[in-house]
Amino acid sequence: MKMHNPPHPGEVLKTLCLEPLHLTVTEAARSLRVSRKTLSGILNGRAGISPEMAVRLSIAFDTSAESWLNQQLQYDLWHAERNRKRLHVTKLTAA
Repeated sequence: MKMHNPPHPGEVLKTLCLEPLHLTVTEAARSLRVSRKTLSGILNGRAGISPEMAVRLSIAFDTSAESWLNQQLQYDLWHAERNRKRLHVTKLTAA
């Protein structure tokens, strides 16, 4: 089922994981063993969740890596679909 304008996974991470635990970006980045800049990019929607980051988040917050990747996929797909008409792709058919 397609979601209407899904939130960026960084927003979910911030709201449902960092804020309830009162974690700063620095503290969370240290725990995840990533740079503060890397985590900040995700939290601010400038970067996406990679498979490796999904695994890191799943370990740190006892979630599934698949849930993080699915959120990223839904977000990316929704934005790609908004630009569908600009792609100028020709439909292929069997001869």
